[in-house]
Amino acid sequence: MAVSSIGNLDAYEYLSNSASTGTLEKALSSDLSQTDDENLLAVCKEFESYFIEQMFKEMRKTVPKSESSSSADNNMTDYYEDMLYQNYAKASSENDSLGLAQSLYEQMKRNYNL
Repeated sequence: MAVSSIGNLDAYEYLSNSASTGTLEKALSSDLSQTDDENLLAVCKEFESYFIEQMFKEMRKTVPKSESSSSADNNMTDYYEDMLYQNYAKASSENDSLGLAQSLYEQMKRNYNL
């Protein structure tokens, strides 16, 4: 899988909407064939975190919202839910709960002969 194809998964949208623009942004703009194991694993974990965050957001869309709240309340609720999902996703990827980062790391390591 080419690094540029990660952009097809809305990673750029994530970077523009997210407060954290760390290693994933650097990875999307650089050549990973020249990176070390530590940076590659960090990129894979950040991508897993992004993936989990998007899953949480899509799952939340299935829950009906209360119509009694005002628009301002809904906006604030959405804001804090997004922050909560980002934190859950980061914690989940740090604890290797899905294993997606590790699988992606191993595959990229093979593809780039690192």
